[in-house]
Amino acid sequence: MIRLGLQIPSFTYPGVADDALFERVSDIAVTAEESGFDSIWVMDHFYQLPLLGPPTLNMMESYSLLAALAARTARVQLGTLVTGVTYRNPAVLAKEVTTLDVISRGRAILGIGAAWFDQEHEGYGVPFPSTGERMDRLEEAVQICRAMFTQETATFDGRYYRVKDAINNPRPIRPDGIPIMIGGGGEKRTLRIVAAFADACNLFGQPDEVRHKLDVLARHCEAVGRDPKSINKTRLGTLFIAKSQEAAEAKLGAQLAERGMDLASMDETSRNAIAGMFHVGGPDEIAEQVHGLLDAGLDGLIFNLPDAHDLESVALAGSVLKPLLAA
Repeated sequence: MIRLGLQIPSFTYPGVADDALFERVSDIAVTAEESGFDSIWVMDHFYQLPLLGPPTLNMMESYSLLAALAARTARVQLGTLVTGVTYRNPAVLAKEVTTLDVISRGRAILGIGAAWFDQEHEGYGVPFPSTGERMDRLEEAVQICRAMFTQETATFDGRYYRVKDAINNPRPIRPDGIPIMIGGGGEKRTLRIVAAFADACNLFGQPDEVRHKLDVLARHCEAVGRDPKSINKTRLGTLFIAKSQEAAEAKLGAQLAERGMDLASMDETSRNAIAGMFHVGGPDEIAEQVHGLLDAGLDGLIFNLPDAHDLESVALAGSVLKPLLAA
């Protein structure tokens, strides 16, 4: 079960050259593990996302990076939040994730979603079909991956993907296979696929929205005869944490300023949108926000830290969050 995860979505750090980049990312992951995080996540993207910076910023390939981090860490689970279904043949993806599981001695998680970032599809020449087709592909892909994780050979004949007696050796380390997490909160398709095929899901939103999404998931579970408690439910958020509320707000202000934004000059709608996206505060303020999300029915939380290159910030986050999310 995922209780406390750290997502690393950015690879452009002040004063860190490309030839030192992996060492800093490794230091972030090791510090997170030592501070109480139980999982490390990276994005499966090839360009930086618009909300995080221009597309020209550094972006490391996810599974190469996770395999390297597996060799540097000992306990944390490792996965993408989340793999875009369009980028890889699902049987090849299952092989990549199984290899990660073997390297990490049983710590891999397959995070997967329907993909959405059209700009990098266009840039890399990857077909970007309609939303409906991408959802269909997701539903087929998770079934192929599940079969390859749990069966000696896998056979599946779908509309978009086919495998025949596919062999996946060496096998996943865990006898029950590698957990599958589906990212997204689409109520008609995504959460139905979660109920039918996934071990975990990751959502977004404030407590009221999370509560609503979990109610929808519960109805999908009822339709397929599944206990929703068997699904590990997490939420991804961005964390600005410091020893005081004022210091955390200063971090947020500096981050916005880098993007030419000023919180004080924003209208109320924009300020509310910012408040909905970010967790900002000292230990007491963050604890209150965490309790609100857990009370909404989540099993765990995953955060990214815009200043994760500052290892003291990662250590502070772990020290504050670990007691709040202790099993």
